[in-house]
Amino acid sequence: MDLQPYVDAVRHELGVAAAAGGAEAEALAERLTAPLESALRLTLLEALSEAAEQITRELAPGSVHLRLSGRDPEFAVEPAEPDVAPPSVVDVADDDAGGTWRVSLRLPESLRAGVEAAARRDGVSVNAWLVRAAAAALGGSGRQARTADKTFSGWVR
Repeated sequence: MDLQPYVDAVRHELGVAAAAGGAEAEALAERLTAPLESALRLTLLEALSEAAEQITRELAPGSVHLRLSGRDPEFAVEPAEPDVAPPSVVDVADDDAGGTWRVSLRLPESLRAGVEAAARRDGVSVNAWLVRAAAAALGGSGRQARTADKTFSGWVR
């Protein structure tokens, strides 16, 4: 953002105001404009910095930063991270023995995208999809029920 047009506008307005005071006032205004330029730039930077802070408060958790590139300020906008939906909660019914068994499963990375896509397509978590796949491989010995808006889906014995 180039601040020079704003500094020039203030300089022009000062000249117009001084012209009404006569030649002596115009000469004084001319002598004051050079030292005032740095003060004007600093004041504009402070105003822009406050604006960035106010915008950041409104954008939270995103943010706006004011950076200097040479003598000119630039805004840098950092959008908020997209909300990651929590994994869907699926009611996995226990078998007759009761309880669950926790196991670490290491799958090849090449299967990851397919498993995640299949779980999304079925509207269940990866864990629930893997439980269904294991139950299907064992001939349907697992059972899983899922409720949503008074509809039921899952495995049945």
